[in-house]
Amino acid sequence: MQTSKRHVTRMAAVSLTVVSVAALALPLSTDTGASALHWAYAGEAGPSHWASLDPGFSACGVGMAQSPIDLESHDAKPGKSGEFHIDYEKGNVDLVNNGHTVQANVSDARDTVVYNGDTYRLAQFHFHSPSEHTTDKTRFPLEIHFVNQDGAKHILVVGVMVKLGDENPALAPVFQSLPPPRGNASATAGKPIALDLSSVLPRNREAYVYSGSLTTPPCTEGVRWIVLAHPIQMSKGQVASFSKMFPDNHRPLQKVHGREVDDDPD
Repeated sequence: MQTSKRHVTRMAAVSLTVVSVAALALPLSTDTGASALHWAYAGEAGPSHWASLDPGFSACGVGMAQSPIDLESHDAKPGKSGEFHIDYEKGNVDLVNNGHTVQANVSDARDTVVYNGDTYRLAQFHFHSPSEHTTDKTRFPLEIHFVNQDGAKHILVVGVMVKLGDENPALAPVFQSLPPPRGNASATAGKPIALDLSSVLPRNREAYVYSGSLTTPPCTEGVRWIVLAHPIQMSKGQVASFSKMFPDNHRPLQKVHGREVDDDPD
């Protein structure tokens, strides 16, 4: 993260411009999409064409609170934001290659994020190569999205940046079992994989918090984003094992349109 401690302190609380989500029920996954209609990350079905593929994808083109964005430390505004607490634990996940990413489906109801007093339960996490968000114009080789949902189907996504470094033992079982694609059909890794999700996240939980959207069609807005400011490490081999299957599955940066971004300590 290209910012000083002075910036982080100044950004510790902020008032957000929030899209109303009181009556909004969002799809469970940010990458399976809400339609069987084909979309892609390049070509005639790529991001610049998503809005024209289906009327239900119109937000991809006309939405004013779209994700991902560049997270700029100097744009933070003073104010008061809601606190959050992430509580992920040990459990099993089921890996699926859905043609857009590898997704790990989670069934343990104890994996939660509490934000502003509301509890969101972890439904799945998946990967993007390279990262979708950038921080101070810096793009990382990989980004992980932990997709959480509350009882009213509202979505909160925890974003984790990945930088090259040491092998990540917590994620090793996933990257040793990545299911290869099977044409247009989803592929699974077979038996469930045991993971300790609490050890996957960085110890420092400072995070950028903002209101945005799904990063894939239908690009639905009203998604709460908590993008952790400190990246985790993975080895070059681990990152390559995913990027060989998905060389580029990121959506380009979207306009901020005056939204305020908060760097919020956990």
